[in-house]
Amino acid sequence: MTDAPLLELRGVSKNFGAVQALKDVDMTINPGEIVALVGDNGSGKSTLVKSVAGIHQVSSGAILLNGEPFAIRSPRDSADLGIQVVYQDLALADNLDVVENMFLGREQTNKLGKLDHNGMECRALEVLDQLAVTTIRSVRQPVASLSGGQRQSVAVSKAVMWSAKIVLLDEPTAALGVEQTRHVLDLVLRLGQQGLGVVLISHNLHDVFEVADRIVALRLGQKVAELDRRTATQTEVVEAITFGRVSSVPGQSGATTS
Repeated sequence: MTDAPLLELRGVSKNFGAVQALKDVDMTINPGEIVALVGDNGSGKSTLVKSVAGIHQVSSGAILLNGEPFAIRSPRDSADLGIQVVYQDLALADNLDVVENMFLGREQTNKLGKLDHNGMECRALEVLDQLAVTTIRSVRQPVASLSGGQRQSVAVSKAVMWSAKIVLLDEPTAALGVEQTRHVLDLVLRLGQQGLGVVLISHNLHDVFEVADRIVALRLGQKVAELDRRTATQTEVVEAITFGRVSSVPGQSGATTS
């Protein structure tokens, strides 16, 4: 038994040649906690997520799970450690149905070596029920026929089904209507209630204040604030995103700004 965070970043930096996209970022995610990651375009949010997801390898610093450091060199490494990312484009195949999407690339077979359609359908229904996804009338309908909120639910359910311990959500409510947004936010809350660690990337501060426990703000690739959602205000978050103090400005060696 350990009191260590589920996921911890210690001094994580990422360079792309002469460009420093992240600098000395510290961040923790605990079981059952929803942490919002906010920042303007170019603040480093996507680079941080892709580093945890194994798409990028960090230039320095450490990524720890349950207190133990791991070298994440590929998306497979990340998935094997129980880290699942739901990107904004969702990576769903429109021509396939819900079950086929949830098992895409991981299809199950029966004793005869044929696709186990019934087994996969039962498992898909079990996960959707576990997450209380009630808006999808049939797991055999094509994903192309689903609304934006329903598609997001399928993508999140797919992530949870593969033994996820940590789910990173990239702008899950972008371009959704009011009702669909409500369904997705409820789903995010259920992930936390089931003990998963959740990182929510969002530009929508209303959504952030609806579901997050903590808010981490990035600016110019550096963490400039960490706020408790219960005591913070949206004004404080906006000020951190816009004027948060950084140790140096890219291209200005040794400079400090506030």
